[in-house]
Amino acid sequence: MTFLLVFLIGFFAGLRSLTAPATTAWAVYLGWLKVGNPLSLIGSVPSAAILTLLAVVELVADKLPQTPNRTSPPGLAARIVTGGLTGACIAAAGSQGAILGAVLGAVGGIAGCFAGYRARAALVKSLETPDTYVALAEDLVAVAGCLWVVSRF
Repeated sequence: MTFLLVFLIGFFAGLRSLTAPATTAWAVYLGWLKVGNPLSLIGSVPSAAILTLLAVVELVADKLPQTPNRTSPPGLAARIVTGGLTGACIAAAGSQGAILGAVLGAVGGIAGCFAGYRARAALVKSLETPDTYVALAEDLVAVAGCLWVVSRF
């Protein structure tokens, strides 16, 4: 079950690259996730505050027309890194290897990046609705999914 949760936190990082680390940071800070050093640094007050601020900025910036595509190299790299980081934290909290968790979380980040991109484009086209509405629904999925994952421990 832990490895499924690791993949899922990575997948949600693929949807919104900073939501998963912000959620994980708060879960570590609140004691929901027990991780050892150096991963425990993500749960410090400065880390949680900075990651939360960045996640909120990302949620807003995602709706702007000049925001680059998530599948572009910088966007994809961010999702791989944050999927890996959060995957390592979830794996460690589940008494599994952090390195394997990082790899599986990064794979989840890639999967979430491309699946989210395709699903969003398909929904906008099929529903004939503005992209912003679908993006808001995607935000909800990412936030709720991350909260669900970190609450399993």
